[in-house]
Amino acid sequence: MSTEIKAPVFPESVAEGTVATWHKQPGEACSRDELIVDIETDKVVLEVVAPADGVIEEVLKGEGDTVESGEVIGRFKEGAAGESKPAESKPESKEEAPKAEAESNAASGDAILSPAARKLAEENDVDPNAVKGTGKDGRITKEDVQNHVDTAKSSGSASTPKPAADLPKVDVNAGERAEKRVPMTRLRASIAKRLVNAQQTAAMLTTFNEVNMAPIMELRKQYQDSFVKRHGIKLGFMSFFTKAATEALKRFPAVNASIDGNDMVYHGYQDVGVAVSTDRGLVVPVVRDVDALGLADIEKKIVEYGTKAKDGKLAIEDMTGGTFTITNGGIFGSLISTPILNPPQTAILGMHKIQERPMAVNGKVEILPMMYLALSYDHRMVDGKEAVQFLVAIKEMLEDPARILLDV
Repeated sequence: MSTEIKAPVFPESVAEGTVATWHKQPGEACSRDELIVDIETDKVVLEVVAPADGVIEEVLKGEGDTVESGEVIGRFKEGAAGESKPAESKPESKEEAPKAEAESNAASGDAILSPAARKLAEENDVDPNAVKGTGKDGRITKEDVQNHVDTAKSSGSASTPKPAADLPKVDVNAGERAEKRVPMTRLRASIAKRLVNAQQTAAMLTTFNEVNMAPIMELRKQYQDSFVKRHGIKLGFMSFFTKAATEALKRFPAVNASIDGNDMVYHGYQDVGVAVSTDRGLVVPVVRDVDALGLADIEKKIVEYGTKAKDGKLAIEDMTGGTFTITNGGIFGSLISTPILNPPQTAILGMHKIQERPMAVNGKVEILPMMYLALSYDHRMVDGKEAVQFLVAIKEMLEDPARILLDV
């Protein structure tokens, strides 16, 4: 029985997507719930799995094609056995050309890449000939390139760069400077649009402060082993910042609010977004009801989101509905910065690098591990006094962690 393969139903905030990778080609056997195609939206990569055991009968939307919510992208034949050759019903315009290209590349000894794999290889300056293909006929898939990049990172070595002559798509004469033009991914385009919109529509200001990280660092050193033994996860800095921010949000409701048209929406809960950097761009999964979570619960949730983000497994539900955001540029070495709002939220907290600096303490100079904090806020909703007091409250709780427990 032949059935339609449809793109997932996108949320209202997602208009369309792009076919990223077909993991199965026409004629290939599939098992029930086996991944057959990835659909990339401006927020996440959605997976489409086989509805039953059978074969891909026809591909209607090739890699790189734009699809709408619920649109038919192919046909699936349930119960059919896999064929040794691709099905004849595939469109010539989208399937025959890659086949001819693959044969040509195989004959010349060049690597055979899917469009998604080629794009990822170009973005990471990976030499395709250095990647081992696991796809049909030795084709290099997107996963093969990603695994190559991850392996290179974990081993501490850079990805094998492509020869300089391969970077431009045109012939380059001696002395000319090469350029490479790469289209934005949907996620990158969405990030760009949201950031520009935030700066154009919000009255954004940033206030700064600094925090002595010695008390938290000592606390972590003292209880780290016991914490890991009890909870099975390390005690990091982010959980302290998240809890401190949550307590401060309860004291200053305007910082935990959002603007909807002419209405100001005050949220009676604290859903904190934690910015995570991935190879595809910055994503902000949301830790919900933080007030009800302990430090271990927050750490586990952050690690879970980080793993899902790296693997491209975050769901749209994981990244919607936050009331406040925390971003940590310190992991990349940033000493100070002005984070941009994550609309429709009214504030975002920026963490930075911990750096030892000489500080005046009780009339004496001491070397302390200090971190600059930055709070960007929408002045339409939050007054400067509230923003400063909010950041001071976070500083006081971090410098005296007992305040978090005592709510003082």
